[in-house]
Amino acid sequence: MEGPSDDEALGILFSKIYDKNSVYVHIMHGDITTQSGVNSSNIVSKVGNCVKQYATQNHYKFSDFKEIIHIVDMDGAYIPDSAVVYDSVAAKPIYSTTEIRSANPTGILNRNKIKRENIDRLKSTGLIWKLPYGIYYMSCNLDHLLYGKLNSSDEEKEDDAYAFAKKYRNDIPGFLEYIGESDFSVNSEYKESWKYITEGLHSLERHTNLGVCFQDSIAVNFHNKVQLK
Repeated sequence: MEGPSDDEALGILFSKIYDKNSVYVHIMHGDITTQSGVNSSNIVSKVGNCVKQYATQNHYKFSDFKEIIHIVDMDGAYIPDSAVVYDSVAAKPIYSTTEIRSANPTGILNRNKIKRENIDRLKSTGLIWKLPYGIYYMSCNLDHLLYGKLNSSDEEKEDDAYAFAKKYRNDIPGFLEYIGESDFSVNSEYKESWKYITEGLHSLERHTNLGVCFQDSIAVNFHNKVQLK
């Protein structure tokens, strides 16, 4: 995950969904797909090194790991260049569902290009360090997806993450339904879900394919609800 508020919102929920396994949440403290020096030729090894470093530091071996789940913000990476608009007062990018406004549109265009290339490489990668690997998107950003908010402050991110985790920490079926059965859920096959988010303005809009990651859990949840009725 990219930041501490992402972990605060989702970390405990992942631990409960995968309750038969230990879940380690690695905070990247930024977006690895746009980090300096990261490109499509080394992005896979960069992600793998994060896992290997954690294994070394904690005296784990390859066989101790089951899978890698990578969660990313889309940040409008796939929108047409024409949807990046110059705004002299937008020192930080201002996102909407139709455009990105910035005082440095060239910088945003370059960032989007790098992010696209790196994500294209990752979404076509099924194994990292010989472990099953999947990358899943959380709308323009996690705050947009989980809370319906864009351009949140750091304080708002923390407050919203705490409230979200508190709401669902004892309601995992409710969380799975929210992620997998809402109008923003993209539940097509993995590759098709990625094709969808790369089209038009979808990478600025409120969409997630995280439900694909939890499909088995969602199916069990649905079955249990039917049985209860």
